Amino acid sequence: VKRSIGGGSASISGASRGFPATAASSAAPSAVGPSSPLPLPVIQGDAFRHPLDLENTQMLRALPGFDVIIRTMFSPVTEQLLVMENVGSGLLVSEKQYPSIYKLHREALDILGIEDDVRVYVRSNPTPNAYTLAVAGGKEPFIVLHTALIELLTPRELQSVIAHELGHLKCDHGVYLAMANLLAASALALPMGVGNMISAAVEEGLYRWLRSAELSCDRAALVVARDPKVVASALMKLAGGVVGENENELNVDAFLHQASVLDKAHSSASPIAWYLRNAQLRQLSHPLPVLRAREVMEWSNSFQYKTLRNAADRRADASAWSAEEGDDNTKEEKATNDDDGDDDENGVDKR
Repeated sequence: VKRSIGGGSASISGASRGFPATAASSAAPSAVGPSSPLPLPVIQGDAFRHPLDLENTQMLRALPGFDVIIRTMFSPVTEQLLVMENVGSGLLVSEKQYPSIYKLHREALDILGIEDDVRVYVRSNPTPNAYTLAVAGGKEPFIVLHTALIELLTPRELQSVIAHELGHLKCDHGVYLAMANLLAASALALPMGVGNMISAAVEEGLYRWLRSAELSCDRAALVVARDPKVVASALMKLAGGVVGENENELNVDAFLHQASVLDKAHSSASPIAWYLRNAQLRQLSHPLPVLRAREVMEWSNSFQYKTLRNAADRRADASAWSAEEGDDNTKEEKATNDDDGDDDENGVDKR
């Protein structure tokens, strides 16, 4: 249903600034170890929400008739159909079923401070993909991971994808996300008459919103991964990675360089080619993977992210599900990324 990380995508321009990183102290969630001498910082969704996400959410709400469409599409029956379709076709991740994925999921919940019971299901599907279901009135949101995604990614990359999906919940994307996914994937027949209600303006607004929402969730992935190249590597593999003898031939730096190549291609395109390409991109649900990776790399250098990184480190260290010494080179990579001696815990990216 939801091509939340991979799949078709569209370019989104805009500065990589954001809201001040709110990390006020409060009691830690029950899943986080109680032995910390000080209350753990709380990571709010607005602390990493992309400004385009906020802007397009406000624009979407202002569209005439949008509230009517929301009420019509997401009746209790629609929600039940979506739940049965997804839950009935997958395996519930738990301490007994895919325990390594369960551990990654629980640690991501702890770092982001999500106390809700968010389930994860694994479904057999040859397309590497993940999506979140959290519709109106839904009290038990859940994430679905395709088997091809698990085969393609390393554990840390997979955790960044899980964190991306949790970012939708942290940012309260909920019903807009479900509506946009149904429109993008046409995975479920819409209630009678609803299809005719979705005007071109609403459809375009939904796609624009979804592309900007993905940028917020890429930031959530980075908050949990705490290494921008882990997130960039996941995006690279979803754009063109393989499982097999060629999987070790991938290069993240070369992938990131493609963004500048794309910039040059856009700047030199003829007016007609630019117009046609722009028309294509407006109908896609995700920003281009290479531009998403560059956005993540740029945001990782901001004061805003560094503040969140400090908070995420503390929450990860206190998590009962935190990776043990030597697990997937987590500790070694963490030490490598701690060489920024100018981190300012009160710093806010003012760009």
